[in-house]
Amino acid sequence: MKTFSTAVQNIINQNQINFFFLVDLDFNTHYRLSSLPYDVDYNGNTYTANSALLEVDSPKFSSVVDRESYRVVIAEDDSNTFKAEIDDNVVGKGIEVRIGFLDSNDEPILSPVSDVLLAYKGFVDSPSIQNNFESKIITFEGTSPMSDLDMVIPFIGSRDGIKQKSSNDTSFENLYGDSVIKLKWGKI
Repeated sequence: MKTFSTAVQNIINQNQINFFFLVDLDFNTHYRLSSLPYDVDYNGNTYTANSALLEVDSPKFSSVVDRESYRVVIAEDDSNTFKAEIDDNVVGKGIEVRIGFLDSNDEPILSPVSDVLLAYKGFVDSPSIQNNFESKIITFEGTSPMSDLDMVIPFIGSRDGIKQKSSNDTSFENLYGDSVIKLKWGKI
């Protein structure tokens, strides 16, 4: 069971909870974004509030095995920073999303570090760009923990196929067109 400081436990027990997101995008450059209207320091890192972070999916709890993905939506500025990252291929790069709480004075509770919850940790699966000439919206969709269920890994059962894996493997040496093996079937 997760334990919290007294301050966070009191916030959780209230009817209304004010929270914020801290997002790490570990691309070619490491980006740290905050949903707060000001920059914030957490765990030795500064998370910027440049209003780029538009939407973050809420954590989803499910009682069945599913393949739901996780989305982080960002408004692109004129520098085209995230478009350049997509062009350099961000698929497989890391995303981490944390949720923090605001106290009664709307100040973020950042210490102890364990009071900020890790909501998602995964990898970019499919980035997308929507451009309507007034704004450019970037969506980074993170992989589901069950995304590997769709993975297909072909394997060629031939002498040349196994040599691509290991040149020293001789397990398929007798698998070729002219090889005949006679087996006795049934009772002997």
